[in-house]
This record gives sequence, structure tokens and C-alpha cells, in this order.
Amino acid sequence: MGSDKHTNTHSAQERVGALRELLRHHEYLYYVMDAPEIDDLQYDALMRELQGLEGEHPEWVTPDSPTQRVGGKAADGFSKVAHSRPMLSLDNVNSEAELREWDRRARELAGPSADVSYVCEYKLDGLSMALHFGPGEEGQEEGGAVRLLRGLTRGDGSVGEDVTSNVRTIKSVPLVISAKQREKAGLPERFEVRGEVVMPLAGFLAMNEERESLGQAPAANPRNAAAGTIRTLEPNVVAQRRLDFYGYFLLDPEGAPLLPTQSAALDALTAAGFRVNPHREAIREFDKLLAFIEKAEANRTGLGYEIDGVVIKLDQTGLQRRLGYTGKAPRWAVAYKFASRFAVSVVEDIKVQVGRTGKLTPVAVLRPVGIGGITVTRATLHNEDEIERLGLLIGDSVRVERGGDVIPKVVEVVGADGTDKDHPRGTRPFVFPEHCPVCGAEVKRSEGEADHRCVNATCPARVAGSLLHFASRGVMNIEGLGEAVVMQLLERGLVHSVADIYLLDEAKLLSLERIGKKTADALLAEIAKSRTAPLYRVLYGLGIRFVGERTAELLAEEFGSMDALMAATQEELERVNEVGPRVSASIAEFFSEEPNRKLVEELRAAGLQFTAKKRERTEELAGLSFVLTGTLPTLTREQAKEKIESAGGKVAGSVSKKTSYVVAGEEAGSKLEKAQELGVKVLDEAGLLGLLT
Repeated sequence: MGSDKHTNTHSAQERVGALRELLRHHEYLYYVMDAPEIDDLQYDALMRELQGLEGEHPEWVTPDSPTQRVGGKAADGFSKVAHSRPMLSLDNVNSEAELREWDRRARELAGPSADVSYVCEYKLDGLSMALHFGPGEEGQEEGGAVRLLRGLTRGDGSVGEDVTSNVRTIKSVPLVISAKQREKAGLPERFEVRGEVVMPLAGFLAMNEERESLGQAPAANPRNAAAGTIRTLEPNVVAQRRLDFYGYFLLDPEGAPLLPTQSAALDALTAAGFRVNPHREAIREFDKLLAFIEKAEANRTGLGYEIDGVVIKLDQTGLQRRLGYTGKAPRWAVAYKFASRFAVSVVEDIKVQVGRTGKLTPVAVLRPVGIGGITVTRATLHNEDEIERLGLLIGDSVRVERGGDVIPKVVEVVGADGTDKDHPRGTRPFVFPEHCPVCGAEVKRSEGEADHRCVNATCPARVAGSLLHFASRGVMNIEGLGEAVVMQLLERGLVHSVADIYLLDEAKLLSLERIGKKTADALLAEIAKSRTAPLYRVLYGLGIRFVGERTAELLAEEFGSMDALMAATQEELERVNEVGPRVSASIAEFFSEEPNRKLVEELRAAGLQFTAKKRERTEELAGLSFVLTGTLPTLTREQAKEKIESAGGKVAGSVSKKTSYVVAGEEAGSKLEKAQELGVKVLDEAGLLGLLT
């Protein structure tokens, strides 16, 4: 009997191994190759058999088993992890002339003897992701196999969020890569794959239908939907959205290219079992670049996913290293962005939406029209001046534009001259409301500005956006306080302003759906931690119009306390670098409103930081303006900027005849060339420090 039991156990283990390989094979065919060999019922039967065997023998379960893609448990938050090398954005070009100029510069920097060739790839409109692969714990992989260790979002480019549990649910991401696949692809034991997470259009439309049926606002575009999905704390939700991952970079653990060409990297990713966009081509002649772009633009509506352009990269990684980077983008790659797409529809009504900062935005309610695979029913009209410029009446036929990364907008009235019989004019003019359509507060429009605004910070329409802004990574950084939680808190009347975040307790959080004790405690810990955030983040979190992170930091350093800032006159505010009349008026207006002052006092009572160390200023560089370019030997760009501003100087982003000095480091770009053209003095780091002594 003992021998039979051993034989049965051994046979079951073999069956588990065979089922895993079979399921991985069919996942690859379905999710990567789009060529399934079995139907869903057959796949589900294999999965149930594996789940049953693993249920009987839980000690056999491994992290890379197909049954473990969705763990079912919500994450308590995402930890921050530094990237092997920065994940930078690309510079954009929008015309043949701009592309020719980029091509000229690239060839010039590569050198006259360089053999320049490019790889063109479709520019997927999604979320950048870095996946790390390597050996797991001892005994988890058969000889030479590696598995997914970590998945990181782009984050701020230097540090990303660890979303591994969610990445594991994406079935076009291999959980394990066999020794045979590694050998075929020529991959080392450890490597990194960078690529794009996208939401297919069919999934995006289904998700928006579901959101609208629940009374929620639809997502603006598939890219935003993919980004929001990958950062949800519920892996089950991520799995339901059916995201896809397309690989496009192959790096070693230090972030350097693994192979001598981008073409070879894409082929290796394909051989390793990754989904790689098939629409790619190696090109040498400029005219063929244009032909590839033209073909891509013609194909964009039939792909089943969004693309907003073409990425063009130097193929040779050696030349990529030679060209290097500007401060924010590689010189060896560029994105050619497509023109916006248009359609004609009828404006059936105009509604007014109230945003996070109180801005009232008129929105055209359109007769449904398809643009690039998406049914458009609404389009922004921006403000009252824009409606007047268009001469728009309710009932007009209009041309609607949908760009790659913006919500649809009305660009013109069709047949406005009355000669187009196919597109008759409307009859009803739109009248902008004098009171907020949500809270009833008076609507204000400052002199010289186009926008109408509700200035009541506790207006219910502003609260959801205000809460999400306040909790976001760049502000108070309250992990776990995302859209799903915020909407539940509002629906149950548990919060009415950002100050109410600090009145939440375990009992209130446990009353929400999908919130258990561990998640509630983690969120309360995040809220408690946010009380230590510096004053400038509190200022930024208030949502004062025109006050972004940098302006908030300058204000905190200048005034040193919330009280001093609230008491400052517009003249005193305008002494702060980068604060002009428009910004100072907005700050003064915000603090003049009683509901806003009450909100500040509630945040004070919650224990937030209301003081900061004032910046010590000198006058060595008073009246001088500087532009920074390239990489300095010892100072970061922010450190150099702080030294200049502390000495009374100003730092600008572009070079002009009024620039006093350009401070140039290694790999200085076009700003140095511009300075030389204009005769602006150029300093190195030592020269800058010499001015400060």
C-alpha cells in the first residue's frame, strides 16, 4: 500500500507539472500570439484540475503556478523602489520638418563615420512598466529557469511603485521563463524588461459602461484607465480588466542594454515568450521613416488598442550611449505624435461641471459619434469665451477633435455661415450660471481671466477631486486612499472636506466594502504619517489655483508659516520668486474666503505641519538670471538652482538675450548652442560657485 501511495503521489506531482506547462503554453498562444488552440471551457477545465491537485497538496504550490496569478488579497499599499536607471519620457515631434531636424542632429552627434539606422515601433498609449526576472528561492525553478521577481511603475522616473501582485494578473506577462526559452533568447540569469501596459479598447468600453451604470464618471481614455487599474489595491479587479503588456527594452540588472541593437532586443523578447508589438521595422532611409509613419496612422483605428504615434530609436546601442541624454529625454529616440482625429456631431445640450479647483467647465452633450474606435458623447468647451468664439448655439453641428492624450473638444461649428444645408444651425444660446450648480455659492470671474469659479472649498463637487489630490503621491502621499475608497467615503457621508480624513477611525473604514482590519490599519497609519508632511505639501494640498508644488515650496521657504502666508499682502507675496500678480491674487482670494480659513483651522487642529524653516537669502546674484543645462560634476540641478535662488538670482527654463549666464555641464544640449548664438556668457560649475563666494 505504501508503494502504491508513493506511486500515486509521484504521478500526481508529474500531472501538476504537466498541467502547468500546458496552461502556460495555452496562455502564451491566447494572450501573446492571439492564436488559441482550445476554447475557454477546455482551458477552464485544465485550470480546475490543477487547482484541485494543488488544493490537495498545498506544499506543491509555487509562486509561478498559473493558479497564483491572482492571489485574491488586497495589497496594503505599494512600496517605493529605485529603478536600475531612470525611466525617462521622450521628446515629441509633430511634423516632417521637425523629424528631419531631429534626424539631422542625431546623425551629426553620431559622427560622419557612424552607420546610422533606426527602429520604428508603434507608440502604445499606456503605462510604462519595468519587470525584473531572476532565480527565485532555491528549488522553485527547474535548472536554468527564471521567474518574475518584481514589477515597478514608472513613478517619478527615478523611483517606481512595486505593483508585482497586480502585474502577476496580466496574462501576457510570463511568470516563469524556461531554461530553453532563455537559451533561445540569449538571456542571462538576471535581466529587466521594460514595456507598456495597455488596456484594449474592448475592455475600456466595457469598463466605462459598468462605471456609468454605477453612476461613476467614465475614464477619459484607455491610458488613464490602465494607469488607474494597475495602481488599485485589489488584484482581482486588475485581473478583470484584462490588461496587456508589450515589451520593448531589454536591460541587464544595472540598467544597461543587453544586446548590441534594439532590433536584436525585440527579437530576443519575442523568443523569450513576451508579447512584442509586431508593427516594427528597421530603417535607414528617411523617406522610409515617413512611409512607416503614414502606414501606422492609417492603421491606428483597427488595432484594438490605442496608439498615439510612432517611436523612432537609433538601433545601435553603442550609438545610443554616444548620444546620451538631455535633462529629461534620450537624444537617441523621439516620438512622432499623430495629428488629432475629427468627427462631426450635434450639440444636444451644454452642462457645467465643477472641478477640483472650483473651475466651472461647460461640456457639450453630443449625439454619440465614433472617433478612432471610441464612442464620444461629451466634449469640453473650456469656458464662456470659447463658446462665444465658436459662436456656438445648442443644436449646432460641430467638429469634434479627439487627440491622443486629451479629452474630446469642440473645435468649430460646421456650417456657421449658414450655407451648409446638411448641417443646420442651432437656435438656443447657452447662458453661464451665476451660482454654482452644485452648492449654490456665487460664481466669480476675475478681471482679465476666462474661467468662472466656485470659490467655496467645501463645495461637494470639489471634494472628491480635492481628496484625491490631497492624498496623491506628490502631495500628502496617503497610500490606499484612492478613488474607490474616496467614493465610498463620500457616498456614506463620512468625509466632507480634506480635514475629515483626519477624523477617520477603524470603525468607519471597516464599514466600507473590501476593507478589512489589516487594510484599515495600514490606511490609518498612512494618514498618521501624513501629519509629518512639510508645510509646502500642505499648501499644495489645499488646491489653491496656480499654486503647484514648486510655488508652494517657495512660499513656505519665504514666509516660514501658514499664519504669515495668510496675513501676507499681494505686494509681499509677489516678492517671492515665480509669484506674479495672477498667483498672488489667487492666494489672497483663497484665504479671504471664510470656508477656506475654516478648513485651514481644521487642518491645524488635526496636527499638520504649519511651520517651515525660512530660506536664508543673500544678494550676491540679485538681478541676474541663469539657465542650467547638462550634468554638473558635483551639484544636482536642484542643488544648483537652490544656491542661485538663495543668493537672489533667478533660474529660467530657456535662453534669451536677457539671460545673464548659462551654466553648462556634461552633455549640454541645445541651450548651450543657443547661448553661443546669442553671445550669452557660459559658466561651468566652478564658475558658478565662484560667483557665490
